[in-house]
Amino acid sequence: MADTVVSSNKPSTSSSALDPPSRIICHVCLKQFSQYTCPRCNSRYCSLHCYKSHSLRCTESFMRENVVEELRHLQPDDETKEKMLDILKRFHSEDMDEEDSTLSEETVQKFLSGGQIRFDDLSAEEKKRFQRAIASGELSKMIEPWDPWWLRPSARTISLSSEGTQLVQPLAKEEFLTSPQSHLESNQSGEIPPGPESPLPPLSKLSSTQPSPLLGVHLVDIIYSYCFTLRLYNGDWQSDAAGSALVVLSVSSVLGQCAQPETVVEVLSYCLEQICSPAYRHMGGSQFGLGLIDDVVSLLTLGSNALLCLLSDLLRLIQAGERELKSEKSRKTKKLEIRNKLKLAERKIYFIMCWVHEQPNEAWSSLAAIVRAEKAAIEYTTVSSKSEKKAKNRSKVLIEEIK
Repeated sequence: MADTVVSSNKPSTSSSALDPPSRIICHVCLKQFSQYTCPRCNSRYCSLHCYKSHSLRCTESFMRENVVEELRHLQPDDETKEKMLDILKRFHSEDMDEEDSTLSEETVQKFLSGGQIRFDDLSAEEKKRFQRAIASGELSKMIEPWDPWWLRPSARTISLSSEGTQLVQPLAKEEFLTSPQSHLESNQSGEIPPGPESPLPPLSKLSSTQPSPLLGVHLVDIIYSYCFTLRLYNGDWQSDAAGSALVVLSVSSVLGQCAQPETVVEVLSYCLEQICSPAYRHMGGSQFGLGLIDDVVSLLTLGSNALLCLLSDLLRLIQAGERELKSEKSRKTKKLEIRNKLKLAERKIYFIMCWVHEQPNEAWSSLAAIVRAEKAAIEYTTVSSKSEKKAKNRSKVLIEEIK
C-alpha cells in the first residue's frame, strides 16, 4: 500500500500496523519528505539546511540557550571563588606592608566576576598603593620583557621583492591598508613587521632635485626615535597609536621639528637629550639612551630590507596616529597642528623609504660604523667628564678662617 503524502503537520489518525503512517512533506523546501520536527515550533523539516532556514528565531534562541547553559557549567562555584580570593589576599600580604595587605572585597569580587577595573573604581587607599607600585617598579616586574624584532634571528633573513614590496601580499589589499586591526593581527602573527604593500617609485618621480647627502644622517634620527617608541610601548604601539606618534615627534628632530642635522653626533646628542628629559627619564636615562644607539647599529647592519620593514611600520604608526587624533574630541587648534606635523612626517618617511630602496647595502655598513664610533666618543666624553668632576671634588681644600 502506498504511503499517503500530506502537507499538514497533523499526523493521520488512521495509521495502524497494516496501514503505514502518512508521509509529511518538508515545510521549508516542499520537495523532500520530512524526517524531523523542530522542538520549538513543531515545524517539520528534512535536513540541517532546512532547519537553519526555517525560522531564525528558533535557531538563534536554541543556540543561545545552549551557549548560556555551557557558560553556566563553566562558572566557578563558591569554593573555587573563595580559593582564588584567598590566593589574591595571600599574594598581597606577601608583597606589601602589613597595612597594605589586601585589596577591598568589592574590588576583588569585581575582578573575579570578569569585570574591568578602572583607576577611578579604586578607593583612595587603593589608588595610593597603585601609584606606589608604579613608582617602585613593582608593576613593571609583572610585564614580560619585549624582544625587539630586529634582534631576532628571523630579522637576518628578511626577503622583499625587487620593487621593495612584500613577497606575500594580503588577499584583501584595500581592507588591509585601511584597517588598523589588520595591522595588529599581522604584527602578532609574524615576528617581523611587513614591508611596503605597494611598489616603491624611483626618487626621480617624487622630486626633480637630487636627494640631500644628509639623508643618511636623518635616517639615523628616524631609526632612533622608532626604536625608543617601540621599547617605550613594549612593542605594542597599536595600543596607543596617537600617543606613540607623539613620542616619535618628540624624540626625532627631523620629523618633529623639521630640523636638518648635518652630523651623526648632532642627531645622537639631540635624541639623548630628549631621552634624559623629565618626560622619559623613568626609562633609564643616559644609559638607556646609549643602549638605543646599539639598536640603531643593529638595524643598519641588517641592511635595506630590514630598514624598509622598519620605515613601513613607522609609516603605519603615523597613519594610525592620524586616524586616532581625527576621531578624538580635543581642542581643534592644537589637534590640527599635530595632524599637520604627522602628515608632514608621513611624507618624509615615505621619501626616505624610497631613498633607502635605491641605496646599496654597503652604504649601511659604513653608516653603522660611523654611528658606532660616535657612540664610543660620547661614552669616552661622559666617563672623562665624570672622572674630572670626581678629581676636582677631591682636590678641594677646606679653608678655615683663623681668628
